[in-house]
Amino acid sequence: MKSNRILAICILLIGVGFLNAQTTIYDANRWMGSDLNGTARFVGMGGAMGALGGDITTMGTNPAGIGIYRSNDFMVSFGFDNTGTKANGASLDKFHGSFDNAGFVFSTKIGNTTALRFANFGFNYRKMKSFNRSMLMSGVFNTSQTVQMANMVNFDSYGNRDPFTEAALRSDDAFQNPELPWLGIMGYNAHLVNPVYGEADPDNPDAEPPFKGYLPYFEAGDAVSQSYRSKESGGIHSFDLNGALNFYDRFYVGATLGLYSVNYDRTSEYNEDFTDKDGNGHGGYTLGNDFWVDGSGVDFKLGFILRPFESSSFRIGAAVHTPTFFSLKERNTAYINFDLNEDTRGITRPYDARGNDTEGEYEYKLVTPWKFNASMGYTIGSSVALGVEYEYSDRTKAKMKDPDGYELGQTEDIKAMMKPVHTLRVGAEFKLAPEFSFRLGYNHITAPLKSDAFKYLPVNSMRTDTEFSNPGVTNNYTFGCGYRGESFYVDMAYLYNTYKETFYAFDSLELPGTKVTNNNHKVVLTVGMRF
Repeated sequence: MKSNRILAICILLIGVGFLNAQTTIYDANRWMGSDLNGTARFVGMGGAMGALGGDITTMGTNPAGIGIYRSNDFMVSFGFDNTGTKANGASLDKFHGSFDNAGFVFSTKIGNTTALRFANFGFNYRKMKSFNRSMLMSGVFNTSQTVQMANMVNFDSYGNRDPFTEAALRSDDAFQNPELPWLGIMGYNAHLVNPVYGEADPDNPDAEPPFKGYLPYFEAGDAVSQSYRSKESGGIHSFDLNGALNFYDRFYVGATLGLYSVNYDRTSEYNEDFTDKDGNGHGGYTLGNDFWVDGSGVDFKLGFILRPFESSSFRIGAAVHTPTFFSLKERNTAYINFDLNEDTRGITRPYDARGNDTEGEYEYKLVTPWKFNASMGYTIGSSVALGVEYEYSDRTKAKMKDPDGYELGQTEDIKAMMKPVHTLRVGAEFKLAPEFSFRLGYNHITAPLKSDAFKYLPVNSMRTDTEFSNPGVTNNYTFGCGYRGESFYVDMAYLYNTYKETFYAFDSLELPGTKVTNNNHKVVLTVGMRF
């Protein structure tokens, strides 16, 4: 695996040498996909309602589902969730409240004998993805983030050894120099990367010794006690505008215009304390990062539901989602608090030429891949509803572009390290009485990234957050219940979401990944009225 990783690094260095960017494929991956969220009925059935329809959340999966409606509908959903992470024996749980869904459907009956029976229109707000999460982990390793800091000031974007000069790193406008990495500058200021000189020329004793580059503060044989904590918040919010038609009560077609709002905040602290091979401590540091993203997006969805046999309730459905076109703006700032010995302690952070604190800013566009959805549904009288759904999206086809529309080198990173994502959803609803229902659901979502994917920061990056995680398979287990009166209804659902990931505090072939288990619990309540 290491030889494959080294080859990938060489390829990426060549690509990035021509066109640098601050963002990474892990940022791109964050904006793709969605949580299982929406109405409690949709969640309780595992989202497997693409062919069954009749739920407002299907605007975002199969827009034809709104064509099933024969009355007006208005609903709101809210919930409570507990996000939990466990790594190296350390557990952290956080409780959050959430507003998940609000929408309405207007159903217009056209006629009983006309080809077009109903024309329906609707709007739905849904919190498509939540970023609320906290992490805490620690361990002792034989490598250090200071090695990555040294590499960033020792090598150019083509992978050649070409150290930046000390004068460049210590200058008042170092953080405004577009060629210099912020992490490398701060590492130099904190004495975590230190200059190395060759032997003086005996024939020219007045000449300065030759400058050879920089060495990390980490020394071979050091045991490095590492700890990391972070807090994330925000989400992707979708606003769906839908229209759907019902032909002959057998064929339904619909379209949805999706508008998206993105906000994401992350605050993190990474700490290293050094102990030499004799067991003596020799200092440490803390790297703090603040990272914010805001943006918007748009896409279009088209779908149908067909009941192929007039005498059967069996339905098939299909939908296609265009790429989502995101425009995103990142901001970041950082600090290093270091305490290596009595003479080298303090704090350093990015500053402008006047010595004032500053932050990095970067804008880019993301074009997500096409998404394809196929589903089947079957009802047994009015007592049982069964649904199964498959969704495919090839994330290797995503593209990252600058604000002018030119592709960034990260598009090649996406092709090299992302994978197609397959999603399977199954669900069932059982009516225990005409007014009361019980539901079950399950989702299986494959990993979006290769297991040896890594986060590459360009040598001129303003970004200083080196951490990254490679998630594995995601499983969702759900159950729920509901009450239907003549007009009023209420539904409740429970969701258990679980997945594992491999976490790395920084990019190093010598750093073993930390196994993290995520177990998340959510309760959703929907209240609504049909009239």
